[in-house]
Amino acid sequence: MNIFRTIVLGFLLSLFCLGATAQTYKMTLSGASPSGLWTVLGIGIDGAVKASYPGSHVTYQTSGGGLANIALLDQGKVELGIAHDAELRIATEGGKPFAKPVTSLRAIALLYNWAPMQMVITKAFAQKHGIRNFDDIALKKPPLRIAFNKRGNITEHVAVKMFKAIGVDLEDFKKWGGDVIYAASDEQGDLMKDKRIDMFANGVFVRTSFIVQAGDAVELVLLPVSEGVVKKVSQELSVAPFVVKGGTYPWQPEDVLTVALGAALVVNSKMEEKAAYDLAKALHMHIDKLQGAHGTMKSITPELLASQRLIPYHKGAEKYYRETGLLR
Repeated sequence: MNIFRTIVLGFLLSLFCLGATAQTYKMTLSGASPSGLWTVLGIGIDGAVKASYPGSHVTYQTSGGGLANIALLDQGKVELGIAHDAELRIATEGGKPFAKPVTSLRAIALLYNWAPMQMVITKAFAQKHGIRNFDDIALKKPPLRIAFNKRGNITEHVAVKMFKAIGVDLEDFKKWGGDVIYAASDEQGDLMKDKRIDMFANGVFVRTSFIVQAGDAVELVLLPVSEGVVKKVSQELSVAPFVVKGGTYPWQPEDVLTVALGAALVVNSKMEEKAAYDLAKALHMHIDKLQGAHGTMKSITPELLASQRLIPYHKGAEKYYRETGLLR
């Protein structure tokens, strides 16, 4: 009888333990283009959640980017979304395209903060017009053919703000005999290689392939941004100062100051506290899944996950980070 009782108790205990570890999640993550960095970040997030909660699945869906993701989260149409810091700033202030401030956003983790705005100009054009830094463009008023990212892309928005900070409006380029072109990153590289533009302004990771390839075809210069512009734009958009280290590109021997975009994993405040807690825990405990998603993500640290300050952390994520000492 004792042996039978022991077997039964053991069986019941095993069922209890199985039930305690059988939590699974099925969530949709809204990112951006199907071939961009956020896609591989989605793979990393999915891997971390699966590793912590076997049987779970985070499905990645494409979207128009962070502003679209914020709207989807606010409407409760997806559980997870990625958004840039500048996009979160726009949303919380009720800037376009939002009719009013978005108050439902909560952070799970900061994913990166090292996508600098890179003001890349051909060496020949810069020398011809005496342009040594970003501010010189306003002073020299050259016939500049410049490419921005596609309209509505946050890097286009930040670039325009940076030009406004030196007193340059988009209409000025044509007044000076130049032109404004809107093109995706890879297209910008092709335009530069074909000498159809003199400059592009984009916020991407250092040594992104289209910049490297353009530099192999044409002599380029990375223009430094003044401290005044960096301070103004950082305050307006919640982007951060960033230094592109000298030697990052063969044609960039010195440190170059600019601003950088960051991105966070965001949810709706209505998410259950346990789910948010478990998400933060999964990303922390299996941070290697994020680090291995892309070469540029090796710098992700546990401290980075909990360092976002633009919007509140979800109370579940906050609880986890406080328990682990990552947030005080």
